[in-house]
Amino acid sequence: MTDTTHADTIDWHSFWTDADEGDRADAAPSAHHATDAVVEFLADRGAPDGFADVGCGPGHVAFEVAEAFPEADVVGYDAAEPVLAENRERARDRDTDVDFGRTVLPEFDPDRQFDVIFSYFTLCYVREVEDALRAMYDAVAPGGYLVFNYQNRLARAHWQRMADDPDEFLGEDSQFDADRFEERFSLLLDGENLLSYDRIHDALGTWPQSVWSVIDKPDTRWAWRHHPLVYVPK
Repeated sequence: MTDTTHADTIDWHSFWTDADEGDRADAAPSAHHATDAVVEFLADRGAPDGFADVGCGPGHVAFEVAEAFPEADVVGYDAAEPVLAENRERARDRDTDVDFGRTVLPEFDPDRQFDVIFSYFTLCYVREVEDALRAMYDAVAPGGYLVFNYQNRLARAHWQRMADDPDEFLGEDSQFDADRFEERFSLLLDGENLLSYDRIHDALGTWPQSVWSVIDKPDTRWAWRHHPLVYVPK
């Protein structure tokens, strides 16, 4: 495993070491966007014996899944040790049986398989995005699911508009820091790691399916077409 954290974008070790409350909220989109969807998806598909959140950040999804499915073996993975240390302390404080470990995509080799592997707003920071998909999919148990969101060409166009007009899109109410926006999303803006249904199929040999074909789609901006939330059955 490499010693850096997504070196193509920002240094996540430094980010989490220096992060204030605003930074922490901005770097945890799954807490605001996908937590309820994941729990609903798992309830529909059946409670997992093992669940992994890859790129877990502050661990919101991992803790929520552990609460909703107390018999599940839940593990959160992230690239930055500072946030992992905070998560382990939080798990002890809550007396919650959630484990946390370090991984740096595109490498992912947990030495076990999970019924469900989830990754949200993480692949946009990985240059070798297809390698990351294959590594996570390899760790899904037969009959399980890889659940993730990705950025497509529509996302790139939208993000480029944001970068071109920071006064309009990256003001005080934005969840992103205008000064760090282009550095943070350089791979996405350069089109280095965009995905599509065809590209996912080519990488994994199985077609992705929309999570919204299983549960109700919320009427919110994050569920737009340029950030599809999909699952790939194993």
